[in-house]
Amino acid sequence: MKVETPTVKIGSVKIGGANPTAIQSMTNTNTEDAKKTASQCIELINTGAELVRITVNSEKAAKAVPEIRKILDDRCCSSTPLIGDFHFNGHTLLEKHPECAKALDKYRINPGNVGFKKNHDENFTKIIKIAIKNRKPVRIGVNSGSLDQELLANLMNKNSKLAKPKSPEDVLIDAMVKSAIDSAKYAEKLGMKQNQIVLSVKMSDVQHTIKAHELLTKKMSKHAYAVHLGLTEAGTGDKGIIASSAALSVLLQKGIGDTIRISLTPEPRQSRTKEVEACKHLLQALGLRFFSPVVTSCPGCGRTSSTKFQKLSQQINSHIQKRLPTWIKEHPKCCKTKIAVMGCVVNGPGESRHADIGISLPGNGENPICPVYIKGKFHKNLAGPHIADDFLKILEGFIQML
Repeated sequence: MKVETPTVKIGSVKIGGANPTAIQSMTNTNTEDAKKTASQCIELINTGAELVRITVNSEKAAKAVPEIRKILDDRCCSSTPLIGDFHFNGHTLLEKHPECAKALDKYRINPGNVGFKKNHDENFTKIIKIAIKNRKPVRIGVNSGSLDQELLANLMNKNSKLAKPKSPEDVLIDAMVKSAIDSAKYAEKLGMKQNQIVLSVKMSDVQHTIKAHELLTKKMSKHAYAVHLGLTEAGTGDKGIIASSAALSVLLQKGIGDTIRISLTPEPRQSRTKEVEACKHLLQALGLRFFSPVVTSCPGCGRTSSTKFQKLSQQINSHIQKRLPTWIKEHPKCCKTKIAVMGCVVNGPGESRHADIGISLPGNGENPICPVYIKGKFHKNLAGPHIADDFLKILEGFIQML
């Protein structure tokens, strides 16, 4: 069961409450280049990002924000919220560039990076007041790498005097959660509404991330805020995806999290859209959202013909990606379809029956026929050189019936 949080409206997108977990990503272009940044935003949106965040770190970047928004609007992306990511000088940029403040749909601020002592409160207050004036929600995002050091030092000092002191890692988690909740309470004191605030407590360690969000959820049980999930500095490639999925899966399964980002260090020439694709796969694997038919395919072993079922699985996946835009438009239920492509008699018929539609290829030495099953019942046998084409025709017919 999902942890109950307020519904936060970010542009035309709602998160929290009973709304589905929203996917977001962030550009890595120089925001001062409005056309390049807008182009990457559109690429992320077309892949499935429902919220897009951009860095706003200079006056030129702030001036570029309205132009980026206009390009998105002109390119039929007006429904996608644009989030400004501010560190250190957000209060100055938002105050000096009111058109930037208006063009953004949400501000992301880090309480550890808005100034120190007296300046901290003054700068934080400025940002919140501007958000209230423009009716914009904020994400108060606490990161372990940029935590308020004065707050951390105070908690470490108190902890050292305890009879049974906590570990430094646990004190760090306590400090992050306290920073997030105290900042949210202060924002409300300034006039911001509970349903205009999103919190995050991001760390780079999987277990620490889980503990931090569990503690955050516990501490705000009587006065909840919407929660953004993510593993910060997750890394590159498979490592980043696996680490993020390990942390986010546990939390999402516990009902924690209203919007997610899988932050990946991009590999050379790799598209930023990998983040969005990973989020979609994760949410679908957990059964929380459905974006595309899922192909369950055999991993292969000594019994399987090493190329036939692999090629067929690739052909089916390619066909799905090619046809998906049309299928979704005409047959939206297709996204919950489970397709099995199996490689031998051991698990093939069973997995094919359990899928909505499945095919079981013969393994080495087996009878060279391929039984096809639909909704658990035998449909027909396929054989010969055109098995892939024949099965894709059957698949198309099945989708048309949904």
